Amino acid sequence: MHRPTPLPWRRPRRELLLLALVAAAALSPVYPINTQDVSRLCLTHALVNGRFTVDDCVSPYTVDKASYGGHYYSNKAPGMSLLEVPSAEAIGIPSPSAWQWEDLRLWGVRVLSSGLAFLACAFLVGRVCEGLAPGCGGLALVAFALGTLVAPFAVANFDHLPAAALGFAAFLLAWRGRPLAAGLAAGAAVLCEYEAAFVAVVVGAYVALRGGRQVYHYVRGALPGIALLWTYDWLAFGAPWHAAVHYTDNAVTEQQRGGLLGVHLPSARSTWLTLAGNRGLLVVTPVVAAAAYGLWLLWRRGLRAEALTCAVVFGGFLLGEFGYFDPYAGTSPGPRYLVASLPFLAVGLGPAFAQLRRVTLALAAVSVVATTASVLVWANVESTYRGTIWGELARVPAQLGRSRFVHALATNVVVWAGPGRELAAVLVAAAAAAAFATAAWSAR
Repeated sequence: MHRPTPLPWRRPRRELLLLALVAAAALSPVYPINTQDVSRLCLTHALVNGRFTVDDCVSPYTVDKASYGGHYYSNKAPGMSLLEVPSAEAIGIPSPSAWQWEDLRLWGVRVLSSGLAFLACAFLVGRVCEGLAPGCGGLALVAFALGTLVAPFAVANFDHLPAAALGFAAFLLAWRGRPLAAGLAAGAAVLCEYEAAFVAVVVGAYVALRGGRQVYHYVRGALPGIALLWTYDWLAFGAPWHAAVHYTDNAVTEQQRGGLLGVHLPSARSTWLTLAGNRGLLVVTPVVAAAAYGLWLLWRRGLRAEALTCAVVFGGFLLGEFGYFDPYAGTSPGPRYLVASLPFLAVGLGPAFAQLRRVTLALAAVSVVATTASVLVWANVESTYRGTIWGELARVPAQLGRSRFVHALATNVVVWAGPGRELAAVLVAAAAAAAFATAAWSAR
C-alpha cells in the first residue's frame, strides 16, 4: 500500500496579479465562429428545450455533428453544453444563424466556460508547484498558462480545458485524501470529454494505492457524472454504450471509426507532427521538456506514486496523438488532444525551475513568445504556418502590415473600445510579457 504524502499547497507570490495578467493575455481574443461553437451551443439550446436533436439548429455542412435515426445530434459529450446553459441563457445568445462572424455574445459564453476552466487550471498548477518548490509557483503558473497549448484554447469553445480542470482537480483531491470528491470531479470530466475516461482510470489506480475503501468512495463519487453521460447516450442513441462520437457524420467518419476513436498504433508521421511538425509540441512549447524533467525530479525526491500518475496521464495522451490520423485535429494551434493532460505534466515545472532555473526560464520565455503569437492568429490561419510560427514572426519586421501574421490577427475584445487589431495585439503581448516578468521578479 502506498504511504500517503500531504498535498503540497501554497499560495505563490502576487498570485492574483499573475492570474489577472494571464487572463488579460489569453481571454481577450474574439475568435470567429467555428463548428465547435455550433455543435455545443445547438445542444445547449436543445437541452434547455427538453430534447436532444439539433436538426433545426445545425447546418448540413457543420462538421461536428452526429447522424442517428434520421436526425442530427451533437457528436460531443454533453458536459460542455450543460456547463454553458447558465451563461447562454443569461447572455441570451440566439441560434447560430443569428450570430455575427466575431460575436461578442459568443465570446462571453466562451469566457464563462472554457475561460474559467483555464484560470482554474492555472490556479491549481501555481498552488501545487509553489508547495513543491517554494518561490517557483508563480513562474510555473505563467509558464503553464501562457507557455503551453492551454493558452490558445482559453477562450475557444473546446471541451479540453473543462476536462483538464476537472481531471486535474480529481488528482489533487485524491492526493489530499478526499476520494469521494475526487470521484465527483473525475466523473464530471468524463461527462465533458470522452477521452477523460483515461484520466479517471489512472487517478482511480492512484486512489487504489491507498486502500480498497478509498476506491469504493472514489467510484461512488464518479457514478453521478458517468450515469448522466450514459443516460444521455441511452436516450439519444438507444443504449448507454452508444457514444455520440460513434455516429459522427463528416468527411473523416471512417477514419474516426477505426481503432479506438481513430487512434491506432503510433506512426512515424503522427509522431513527427506531434513533436516537431509545423505546430509541434517542441517547436511551439519547448518548456514541456523541462516539465517532464521535473517529474523525474519528483520521482527521485520520493513522490513516486504522484510523479508516476502524472507521467502516465501525459504519456497516455501523447501515445494517443502518435497514433491518431490527424494529430492537430483540423484547424488547431497544435496537438490539441494533449490539453487535458497538460496540468499533470505541469506539476514538474516547480521542481524544474528550482533545479534548473536558467534553462527552464529560457525554455519558458521561448514558449510564451510562440504561444502568445499562436493565441493572436491561430483561428485565422487555415493552412500551415510558413516555417512554423517562428517563420511567420520572422517576416513581421520586414513586411510589417503586409505580413501574413498581421493580416491573420484575431479581433480582440478591446477593439470594441476603439483600438485596432494591431494595437490590441500589442496589448496582449504586453500582458504576457508583464506576467512573465512579474513571476520571474517574484521568484528572486
